[in-house]
Amino acid sequence: MELTLEQMQHLFEQGYVLIPGVIPRERVNAALRAINHSLGEGIDPARLTTFRAQSYAPELQRDPVITDLYNATPVKELAESLIGEGMVRPIGGGQIALRFPIAPGQSPAQPKPHLDGMYTPTNGVPQGRIASFTMLIGVALSDVSEPFAGNLTVWPRTHHLYEKYFREYGAEALLHGMPPVLLPEPVHLTARAGDVMLCHYELAHTAAPNISPHTRYAIYFRASHVNHDQQWKEAMTDIWMEWPGAR
Repeated sequence: MELTLEQMQHLFEQGYVLIPGVIPRERVNAALRAINHSLGEGIDPARLTTFRAQSYAPELQRDPVITDLYNATPVKELAESLIGEGMVRPIGGGQIALRFPIAPGQSPAQPKPHLDGMYTPTNGVPQGRIASFTMLIGVALSDVSEPFAGNLTVWPRTHHLYEKYFREYGAEALLHGMPPVLLPEPVHLTARAGDVMLCHYELAHTAAPNISPHTRYAIYFRASHVNHDQQWKEAMTDIWMEWPGAR
């Protein structure tokens, strides 16, 4: 499976693309059943902050019911069509990302952008390190049909803005916080269960607050070029270096 020319153009210009109906319904349902079973066993309130930052149901992250959403579907083929056949590190785990509705009557805060791999006290990234990668892959396990429903929220074209910034100040500038550049308006992506979202690593994004009555279910995979560890700084200043299919 490969992107259409229109989809490729959108990814190149905007930094993300949504591909509908990639994941078969039976795989979506199997993942949902496993996650909901785990939640039904109980959640330790003391670990909620870590679960939000890293993954809910961590015991399932490496289970085939999750990893096969990448490894046994067209998602792997899509990633290799962009990064290169045989050039994507094996995917051995996924982030189980849930967004529960906020409290009734609570007003949603405006989403704040971030890049993955920056240190926080709860996300598991070591202080003084940037845990970057090549492509963020989101798999929708539930329908998200309106804004402020826990949507993956993106700031289009910021991958170009940050490329320019890091060329001037160096990739390590990210250790000091998000680049102080003027941002466009964010877009709350809507999706149906089984849709897949591909984003450039350098695209600013976050999860919107959820004022809907439903929990948002998604899985995120972080795909890296096999040589990423050796060339991550160059990849931050040449955003298509690890994307021969897009270049």
